[in-house]
Amino acid sequence: MKKVMKYMMMLLVVATMGLSVQAWGSTDAAMAAPAAVETVADADIDLGESLMNFVDQSGISGIFADWRVLVMLVISCFLLYLAIVKQYEPLLLLPIAFGMLLTNLPGAGMYHTELFEGGHVHWSINGTTFDRVGGLIDFLYLGVKLGIYPCLIFVGVGAMTDFGPLIANPKSLLLGAAAQFGIFATFLGASAMGFTPAEAGSIGIIGGADGPTAIYLTAKLAPQLLGPIAVAAYSYMALVPVIQPPIMKALTTKAERQIVMKQLRTVSKTEKIIFPIAMTMIISLLLPSAAPLIGCLMLGNLMKECGVVERLSKTVQNELMNIVTIFLGISVGATATAANFLNWQTIGIMVLGVTAFCLGTGSGVILAKIMNMFSKEKINPLIGSAGVSAVPMAARVSQKVGQQENPANFLLMHAMGPNVSGVIGSAVAAGILLAFLGQ
Repeated sequence: MKKVMKYMMMLLVVATMGLSVQAWGSTDAAMAAPAAVETVADADIDLGESLMNFVDQSGISGIFADWRVLVMLVISCFLLYLAIVKQYEPLLLLPIAFGMLLTNLPGAGMYHTELFEGGHVHWSINGTTFDRVGGLIDFLYLGVKLGIYPCLIFVGVGAMTDFGPLIANPKSLLLGAAAQFGIFATFLGASAMGFTPAEAGSIGIIGGADGPTAIYLTAKLAPQLLGPIAVAAYSYMALVPVIQPPIMKALTTKAERQIVMKQLRTVSKTEKIIFPIAMTMIISLLLPSAAPLIGCLMLGNLMKECGVVERLSKTVQNELMNIVTIFLGISVGATATAANFLNWQTIGIMVLGVTAFCLGTGSGVILAKIMNMFSKEKINPLIGSAGVSAVPMAARVSQKVGQQENPANFLLMHAMGPNVSGVIGSAVAAGILLAFLGQ
């Protein structure tokens, strides 16, 4: 009994102590309640500001801030549609269109126009170095600004080009030269419109339908126009199957489009090896400013034809060419920002560029018709349109249009002669412009 009473007293003491502690804690909690309420209120205010900052920093608010961004996104999606659904040279058009998409996503920060303002690379801006400010595409774009990609592309083009049709039919060199008429005609037109001679030369080179040459020349003469000129040149290259056929049909008769040409003679391996070496020496001695492009083009071709560096030739044709094409396409597309692209100057460049391209296509066809007046062996004028240097796209267009009139007519190899001579012609034209207009 005594033990029970002892335990009861102990429990009573513990209960009393517990109630005292609880009462003391309640008083402290009551005193701390206002402070807790204020803390929660402050947290609500900070959360609201954070949400507002998040909305302001989102890409959606950027679209509402500048409607031109939405226009550029629509244009890039349209180009992606042409590349994927219509398959208009997707190897070129798809990376260009996606680069345009990336650079116009507000807040993405992959390309900064201020680093290349005025056409020059600003290695230091506002006290910060290029490597700290630059995004992914800024670094890729250096290959365009420094003239690296165009020369590497020409090595790959040379390795994939067969100069046999040109060697077998030297007259096709004239057709390739005639197609460069659009370059110089547009140069005069752009000069009359108020562009400086250097800018006019850069705009005119679009008519050669040679993206790497256009980039190379513009980087030397008018770097501030590199973005719109590069986009125009590559866009028109991709749209060769759309632009050329109406011009070809308008300038020829049905009978002319049905002309069947004789099979070309077989070109020996020795001729194919000597050709790139001889062309490099002749053109570079006459026009040193064209040496970088012509030299790279002929180096790639010599790798292909000599047969002793097959591994290098395959690498240049495949891995190197594919990698550079991806980098170049994304970089070129990234220059098409809303501020740089949606202005009257760029619209004028696009109009002059397509004019140059159409003039080049038409002049090649017209020269072929003139040559038929003095030649016993008739030339199908359709191959003259392949004188622009979009290899092998323009040659395939000649083949397609010819077969629509005569399914038994095969013009591809004949069209490759003017087509590859157009590559040489556009590089020579760029060298001439650079020699006369360069500083």
